[in-house]
Amino acid sequence: MKKNLTFLLLLALVITGQAQQKDVPPIFKEEQPLALSLKFSFKEVKKEKVDSIYFPTHFGFKNEKGQNDSIAIKVRARGNFRRNNCFYPPIRVKLKKKSAEGTAFEDNKDFKLVLPCQTGKIGNDLILKEYLCYKILEPITPYFFHTRLVDLELTDLSGKPKTYSVKSFLIEDDDLIAHRFNGKVVEQDIHPLTLSDTTSVIFDFFQYLIGNTDWSAAQQHNVKIIQTANKKIPLTYDFDMAGLVNAPYATVSEALTISSVQERLYRGFCRNESLMQYARSEYLRLEPAIMKVIKDHQALYSERDFKGIEKFVGEFFETLKNDKRFKDAVLLGCRTK
Repeated sequence: MKKNLTFLLLLALVITGQAQQKDVPPIFKEEQPLALSLKFSFKEVKKEKVDSIYFPTHFGFKNEKGQNDSIAIKVRARGNFRRNNCFYPPIRVKLKKKSAEGTAFEDNKDFKLVLPCQTGKIGNDLILKEYLCYKILEPITPYFFHTRLVDLELTDLSGKPKTYSVKSFLIEDDDLIAHRFNGKVVEQDIHPLTLSDTTSVIFDFFQYLIGNTDWSAAQQHNVKIIQTANKKIPLTYDFDMAGLVNAPYATVSEALTISSVQERLYRGFCRNESLMQYARSEYLRLEPAIMKVIKDHQALYSERDFKGIEKFVGEFFETLKNDKRFKDAVLLGCRTK
Protein backbone atom coordinates (compact mmCIF):
# COMPACT_ATOMS: atom_id res chain seq x y z
CA MET A 1 0.00 0.00 0.00
CA LYS A 2 2.82 2.37 0.94
CA LYS A 3 4.62 1.60 -2.34
CA ASN A 4 1.44 2.32 -4.30
CA LEU A 5 1.00 5.66 -2.52
CA THR A 6 4.61 6.61 -3.23
CA PHE A 7 4.15 5.70 -6.91
CA LEU A 8 1.00 7.82 -7.15
CA LEU A 9 2.72 10.77 -5.52
CA LEU A 10 5.65 10.51 -7.92
CA LEU A 11 3.27 10.22 -10.87
CA ALA A 12 1.42 13.33 -9.72
CA LEU A 13 4.71 15.21 -9.47
CA VAL A 14 5.68 14.20 -13.00
CA ILE A 15 2.32 15.25 -14.43
CA THR A 16 2.43 18.54 -12.51
CA GLY A 17 5.99 19.16 -13.68
CA GLN A 18 4.92 18.64 -17.27
CA ALA A 19 2.07 21.08 -16.76
CA GLN A 20 4.51 23.61 -15.32
CA GLN A 21 6.55 23.58 -18.53
CA LYS A 22 3.50 23.86 -20.77
CA ASP A 23 2.77 27.32 -22.11
CA VAL A 24 5.73 29.00 -20.41
CA PRO A 25 6.58 32.06 -22.56
CA PRO A 26 10.06 31.93 -24.14
CA ILE A 27 11.23 34.99 -22.22
CA PHE A 28 10.95 33.07 -18.94
CA LYS A 29 12.82 30.01 -20.21
CA GLU A 30 16.12 31.90 -20.29
CA GLU A 31 18.26 32.65 -17.24
CA GLN A 32 20.67 35.35 -18.42
CA PRO A 33 19.59 38.94 -17.68
CA LEU A 34 17.65 40.69 -20.43
CA ALA A 35 18.96 44.14 -21.44
CA LEU A 36 16.11 46.64 -21.87
CA SER A 37 15.56 50.38 -21.95
CA LEU A 38 12.41 52.18 -20.87
CA LYS A 39 11.28 55.81 -20.66
CA PHE A 40 8.31 57.35 -18.87
CA SER A 41 7.46 60.14 -16.45
CA PHE A 42 7.79 58.83 -12.89
CA LYS A 43 5.66 61.70 -11.60
CA GLU A 44 2.85 61.14 -14.10
CA VAL A 45 2.71 57.37 -13.60
CA LYS A 46 2.84 57.58 -9.79
CA LYS A 47 0.11 60.24 -9.71
CA GLU A 48 -2.45 58.20 -11.67
CA LYS A 49 -4.48 56.05 -9.26
CA VAL A 50 -6.94 54.55 -11.76
CA ASP A 51 -5.75 51.03 -12.58
CA SER A 52 -7.34 51.02 -16.02
CA ILE A 53 -5.29 53.99 -17.24
CA TYR A 54 -1.98 53.08 -18.90
CA PHE A 55 0.73 55.29 -20.40
CA PRO A 56 2.17 54.49 -23.85
CA THR A 57 5.93 53.97 -24.19
CA HIS A 58 8.42 51.47 -25.64
CA PHE A 59 10.80 48.77 -24.50
CA GLY A 60 14.13 49.17 -26.28
CA PHE A 61 16.28 46.07 -26.82
CA LYS A 62 18.66 44.38 -29.23
CA ASN A 63 17.12 41.76 -31.52
CA GLU A 64 18.62 38.42 -32.48
CA LYS A 65 20.79 40.15 -35.10
CA GLY A 66 22.23 42.50 -32.49
CA GLN A 67 20.38 45.46 -33.94
CA ASN A 68 18.56 48.08 -31.87
CA ASP A 69 14.84 47.36 -31.83
CA SER A 70 11.78 48.34 -29.83
CA ILE A 71 8.25 47.23 -29.02
CA ALA A 72 5.28 49.41 -28.11
CA ILE A 73 3.98 48.84 -24.58
CA LYS A 74 1.75 50.54 -22.04
CA VAL A 75 2.62 50.95 -18.35
CA ARG A 76 0.95 51.88 -15.11
CA ALA A 77 2.05 51.93 -11.48
CA ARG A 78 0.87 49.14 -9.23
CA GLY A 79 0.74 48.57 -5.49
CA ASN A 80 0.32 51.14 -2.76
CA PHE A 81 3.36 51.14 -0.48
CA ARG A 82 6.03 51.30 -3.18
CA ARG A 83 4.02 53.76 -5.28
CA ASN A 84 3.79 56.14 -2.32
CA ASN A 85 7.14 55.56 -0.64
CA CYS A 86 9.67 54.56 -3.29
CA PHE A 87 11.68 56.53 -5.83
CA TYR A 88 10.89 54.03 -8.60
CA PRO A 89 7.24 53.00 -9.01
CA PRO A 90 6.53 49.29 -9.51
CA ILE A 91 5.13 48.75 -12.98
CA ARG A 92 2.53 46.65 -14.74
CA VAL A 93 3.20 46.26 -18.46
CA LYS A 94 0.70 45.57 -21.25
CA LEU A 95 1.51 44.85 -24.86
CA LYS A 96 -0.29 43.52 -27.90
CA LYS A 97 0.32 39.82 -28.26
CA LYS A 98 0.50 40.10 -32.05
CA SER A 99 3.15 42.83 -31.95
CA ALA A 100 5.26 40.64 -29.65
CA GLU A 101 5.49 37.82 -32.21
CA GLY A 102 9.06 37.13 -33.25
CA THR A 103 10.50 39.09 -30.30
CA ALA A 104 11.69 38.08 -26.83
CA PHE A 105 8.21 39.01 -25.56
CA GLU A 106 6.33 36.44 -27.64
CA ASP A 107 3.29 34.84 -25.94
CA ASN A 108 3.00 37.66 -23.39
CA LYS A 109 0.24 40.24 -23.03
CA ASP A 110 0.77 41.36 -19.44
CA PHE A 111 3.49 41.11 -16.85
CA LYS A 112 4.93 42.98 -13.89
CA LEU A 113 8.24 44.79 -13.90
CA VAL A 114 9.67 44.87 -10.38
CA LEU A 115 11.91 47.87 -9.78
CA PRO A 116 14.01 48.80 -6.74
CA CYS A 117 12.52 51.07 -4.14
CA GLN A 118 15.66 53.12 -3.63
CA THR A 119 18.25 54.53 -6.00
CA GLY A 120 21.86 53.42 -6.22
CA LYS A 121 23.58 50.22 -5.19
CA ILE A 122 21.40 49.55 -2.15
CA GLY A 123 18.26 49.51 -4.29
CA ASN A 124 19.82 47.13 -6.80
CA ASP A 125 21.14 44.85 -4.03
CA LEU A 126 17.70 44.59 -2.43
CA ILE A 127 15.92 43.84 -5.72
CA LEU A 128 18.34 40.97 -6.35
CA LYS A 129 17.53 39.52 -2.92
CA GLU A 130 13.81 39.76 -3.66
CA TYR A 131 14.42 38.01 -6.98
CA LEU A 132 16.14 35.18 -5.08
CA CYS A 133 12.96 34.58 -3.06
CA TYR A 134 11.12 33.72 -6.29
CA LYS A 135 13.93 31.39 -7.37
CA ILE A 136 14.00 29.58 -4.01
CA LEU A 137 10.32 28.73 -4.43
CA GLU A 138 10.86 26.94 -7.75
CA PRO A 139 12.17 23.58 -6.44
CA ILE A 140 9.56 23.59 -3.66
CA THR A 141 6.28 23.72 -5.58
CA PRO A 142 5.09 23.89 -9.21
CA TYR A 143 2.86 26.81 -8.27
CA PHE A 144 5.18 29.77 -8.72
CA PHE A 145 5.64 32.86 -10.87
CA HIS A 146 8.34 32.59 -13.52
CA THR A 147 10.78 35.50 -13.42
CA ARG A 148 13.55 36.98 -15.57
CA LEU A 149 16.27 39.36 -14.47
CA VAL A 150 16.53 42.62 -16.39
CA ASP A 151 19.42 45.10 -16.73
CA LEU A 152 17.33 48.19 -17.28
CA GLU A 153 18.27 51.62 -18.56
CA LEU A 154 15.39 53.60 -17.07
CA THR A 155 14.80 57.23 -18.06
CA ASP A 156 12.60 59.56 -16.04
CA LEU A 157 10.81 62.09 -18.26
CA SER A 158 9.24 64.06 -15.39
CA GLY A 159 11.45 67.08 -16.06
CA LYS A 160 14.86 67.14 -17.67
CA PRO A 161 15.34 63.49 -18.71
CA LYS A 162 17.58 61.52 -16.36
CA THR A 163 18.63 57.92 -16.90
CA TYR A 164 19.35 55.30 -14.23
CA SER A 165 20.96 51.86 -14.49
CA VAL A 166 18.58 49.61 -12.60
CA LYS A 167 18.47 45.94 -11.65
CA SER A 168 14.92 44.67 -12.06
CA PHE A 169 12.98 41.58 -13.02
CA LEU A 170 9.90 40.55 -14.94
CA ILE A 171 7.14 38.41 -13.42
CA GLU A 172 4.78 36.46 -15.61
CA ASP A 173 1.07 37.24 -15.50
CA ASP A 174 -1.06 35.18 -13.13
CA ASP A 175 -3.53 34.32 -15.89
CA LEU A 176 -0.77 32.36 -17.64
CA ILE A 177 -0.22 30.25 -14.53
CA ALA A 178 -3.95 29.68 -14.15
CA HIS A 179 -4.18 28.55 -17.78
CA ARG A 180 -1.21 26.23 -17.28
CA PHE A 181 -3.12 24.38 -14.56
CA ASN A 182 -6.51 24.54 -16.30
CA GLY A 183 -7.87 27.02 -13.80
CA LYS A 184 -8.72 30.69 -13.42
CA VAL A 185 -7.76 33.49 -11.08
CA VAL A 186 -10.50 34.29 -8.56
CA GLU A 187 -10.78 37.58 -6.72
CA GLN A 188 -12.96 37.16 -3.67
CA ASP A 189 -12.40 36.93 0.06
CA ILE A 190 -11.92 33.35 1.15
CA HIS A 191 -11.11 31.49 4.33
CA PRO A 192 -7.56 30.09 4.14
CA LEU A 193 -8.80 26.68 5.30
CA THR A 194 -10.70 26.34 2.01
CA LEU A 195 -7.37 26.28 0.15
CA SER A 196 -5.85 22.98 -0.98
CA ASP A 197 -4.47 21.69 2.31
CA THR A 198 -1.06 20.34 1.24
CA THR A 199 -0.35 23.21 -1.17
CA SER A 200 -1.42 25.72 1.47
CA VAL A 201 0.91 24.35 4.15
CA ILE A 202 3.83 24.23 1.70
CA PHE A 203 2.98 27.88 0.90
CA ASP A 204 2.88 28.83 4.61
CA PHE A 205 6.24 27.16 5.29
CA PHE A 206 7.79 29.12 2.43
CA GLN A 207 6.63 32.42 3.92
CA TYR A 208 8.20 31.30 7.19
CA LEU A 209 11.42 30.34 5.37
CA ILE A 210 11.92 33.82 3.87
CA GLY A 211 10.61 35.56 7.00
CA ASN A 212 7.60 37.13 5.32
CA THR A 213 4.49 38.26 7.22
CA ASP A 214 3.29 40.81 4.64
CA TRP A 215 0.63 38.61 3.07
CA SER A 216 -2.94 37.43 3.55
CA ALA A 217 -4.62 34.60 1.66
CA ALA A 218 -8.00 35.62 3.09
CA GLN A 219 -7.77 39.18 1.74
CA GLN A 220 -5.50 38.20 -1.16
CA HIS A 221 -2.82 40.65 -0.13
CA ASN A 222 0.31 39.69 -2.08
CA VAL A 223 -1.46 36.42 -2.84
CA LYS A 224 -3.37 35.29 -5.92
CA ILE A 225 -5.81 32.38 -5.82
CA ILE A 226 -6.22 29.95 -8.71
CA GLN A 227 -9.46 27.96 -8.84
CA THR A 228 -9.09 24.63 -10.65
CA ALA A 229 -11.77 21.98 -11.09
CA ASN A 230 -11.40 20.69 -7.55
CA LYS A 231 -9.16 22.97 -5.48
CA LYS A 232 -8.02 26.49 -4.70
CA ILE A 233 -4.28 27.12 -5.03
CA PRO A 234 -2.41 30.09 -3.51
CA LEU A 235 0.31 31.94 -5.45
CA THR A 236 2.62 34.26 -3.57
CA TYR A 237 4.52 37.35 -4.73
CA ASP A 238 6.02 40.70 -3.56
CA PHE A 239 8.69 39.81 -1.00
CA ASP A 240 10.34 43.17 -0.35
CA MET A 241 9.14 43.10 3.28
CA ALA A 242 10.67 39.64 3.90
CA GLY A 243 13.45 39.09 6.39
CA LEU A 244 15.63 37.48 3.73
CA VAL A 245 15.57 40.78 1.81
CA ASN A 246 15.87 42.86 5.00
CA ALA A 247 15.09 46.20 3.36
CA PRO A 248 15.77 49.21 5.62
CA TYR A 249 12.20 50.43 5.05
CA ALA A 250 10.61 47.05 5.88
CA THR A 251 8.25 46.97 8.86
CA VAL A 252 5.95 44.45 10.50
CA SER A 253 2.38 44.97 11.67
CA GLU A 254 1.99 46.26 15.22
CA ALA A 255 -0.59 43.50 15.71
CA LEU A 256 2.12 40.84 15.48
CA THR A 257 4.38 39.62 18.28
CA ILE A 258 7.63 40.44 16.45
CA SER A 259 9.34 43.78 16.01
CA SER A 260 11.68 43.08 13.10
CA VAL A 261 11.30 41.39 9.70
CA GLN A 262 14.29 39.22 10.58
CA GLU A 263 12.31 37.65 13.42
CA ARG A 264 10.37 34.73 12.00
CA LEU A 265 6.70 34.25 12.81
CA TYR A 266 4.65 31.38 11.39
CA ARG A 267 1.41 32.86 9.99
CA GLY A 268 -0.19 29.73 8.56
CA PHE A 269 -3.40 28.25 9.92
CA CYS A 270 -3.26 25.10 11.99
CA ARG A 271 -3.82 21.92 10.01
CA ASN A 272 -3.73 18.22 10.82
CA GLU A 273 -0.39 17.55 12.53
CA SER A 274 0.45 14.75 10.12
CA LEU A 275 0.16 17.26 7.26
CA MET A 276 2.39 19.75 9.08
CA GLN A 277 4.95 17.01 9.69
CA TYR A 278 4.76 16.02 6.02
CA ALA A 279 5.56 19.60 4.97
CA ARG A 280 8.41 19.61 7.47
CA SER A 281 9.88 16.44 5.98
CA GLU A 282 9.47 17.78 2.44
CA TYR A 283 11.41 20.94 3.23
CA LEU A 284 14.15 18.92 4.92
CA ARG A 285 14.31 16.68 1.86
CA LEU A 286 14.57 19.75 -0.36
CA GLU A 287 17.22 21.50 1.75
CA PRO A 288 20.09 20.60 -0.65
CA ALA A 289 18.10 21.83 -3.67
CA ILE A 290 17.17 25.09 -1.92
CA MET A 291 20.72 25.76 -0.78
CA LYS A 292 21.92 24.99 -4.32
CA VAL A 293 19.63 27.69 -5.72
CA ILE A 294 21.22 30.16 -3.31
CA LYS A 295 24.73 28.99 -4.22
CA ASP A 296 23.95 29.19 -7.95
CA HIS A 297 23.09 32.88 -7.55
CA GLN A 298 26.08 33.76 -5.35
CA ALA A 299 27.63 35.97 -8.04
CA LEU A 300 24.74 38.43 -7.69
CA TYR A 301 25.64 39.32 -4.10
CA SER A 302 28.48 40.72 -2.07
CA GLU A 303 30.25 38.24 0.17
CA ARG A 304 28.60 39.81 3.21
CA ASP A 305 25.09 39.64 1.73
CA PHE A 306 25.59 36.07 0.51
CA LYS A 307 26.71 34.88 3.95
CA GLY A 308 23.75 36.68 5.51
CA ILE A 309 21.33 34.93 3.14
CA GLU A 310 22.87 31.50 3.83
CA LYS A 311 22.72 32.12 7.58
CA PHE A 312 19.12 33.32 7.51
CA VAL A 313 17.89 30.34 5.47
CA GLY A 314 20.05 27.98 7.53
CA GLU A 315 18.24 29.11 10.69
CA PHE A 316 14.95 28.01 9.13
CA PHE A 317 16.29 24.50 8.64
CA GLU A 318 17.75 24.46 12.15
CA THR A 319 14.24 25.07 13.48
CA LEU A 320 12.82 22.24 11.35
CA LYS A 321 15.51 19.83 12.58
CA ASN A 322 14.85 20.58 16.25
CA ASP A 323 11.65 18.93 17.56
CA LYS A 324 11.08 21.43 20.37
CA ARG A 325 11.76 24.51 18.28
CA PHE A 326 9.53 23.21 15.49
CA LYS A 327 6.72 22.43 17.92
CA ASP A 328 6.89 25.84 19.59
CA ALA A 329 7.26 27.88 16.38
CA VAL A 330 4.94 26.00 14.02
CA LEU A 331 2.72 23.40 15.69
CA LEU A 332 1.88 25.70 18.61
CA GLY A 333 2.48 28.93 16.73
CA CYS A 334 0.04 28.32 13.88
CA ARG A 335 -3.13 30.38 13.67
CA THR A 336 -6.51 29.13 14.84
CA LYS A 337 -8.53 32.18 13.80
